[in-house]
Amino acid sequence: MLISELFHSIQGEGALTGVPSVFVRTSGCNLRCNWCDTPYASWHPEGRQMTVAAVMDAIKRYTSTRHVVLTGGEPMLVKELPELAAALQAAGHHVTIETAATIAPAGIPCDLASLSPKLFNSTPDARLDDTWRKKHEETRWQPEVVRAWIEAYTFQLKFVVASEADVTEIETMLRELPPVPAHQVLLMPEGTDMATLRNRANWLAELCKARGYRYAHRLHVELFGNTRGT
Repeated sequence: MLISELFHSIQGEGALTGVPSVFVRTSGCNLRCNWCDTPYASWHPEGRQMTVAAVMDAIKRYTSTRHVVLTGGEPMLVKELPELAAALQAAGHHVTIETAATIAPAGIPCDLASLSPKLFNSTPDARLDDTWRKKHEETRWQPEVVRAWIEAYTFQLKFVVASEADVTEIETMLRELPPVPAHQVLLMPEGTDMATLRNRANWLAELCKARGYRYAHRLHVELFGNTRGT
């Protein structure tokens, strides 16, 4: 499988924010989010081929860390991912899968499904032709797939928010799913620098207070900046 990067850091997003974790970032994605902060794993996939055994050996170096995050790109595209997830659980690791929830889980071993369906704000701009924009729009929201994840696993729904109008779209999407407790809906400001994040945090935090959603910080950006391996 093509691995973009494998590193030890602090979880910067979601319910496990602050937890030391090993991140395994696969390369390749079926979407082209306009604001993607890991284009080297999606728009322009790069990395090195590794076997499941080689990935496991690399993770073993971090003996103090139980949590492992399988991310991308879109990790669910990787045919070896179920084997890797099973090996991680067998070794005693807590496995988080970060996915856009466009591909059904099909029973993959997973302790936390971190689901990040993409909003209209993710649609790629003129850097890509109409074929990719059409594919992205047709793929980004798959309510039946999201339902399969949330009915099978402990989960969080994590949305990237750029404007207050995005929340109206999110609530329309939520109505297509089984009831989701508000505290499992995480709203994360879009941005890769602290000035942008703080500007959006001002109104987004107030909106979360009013509607009961969970505000999701991007701790890794604050700690390390928008850099690889963090």
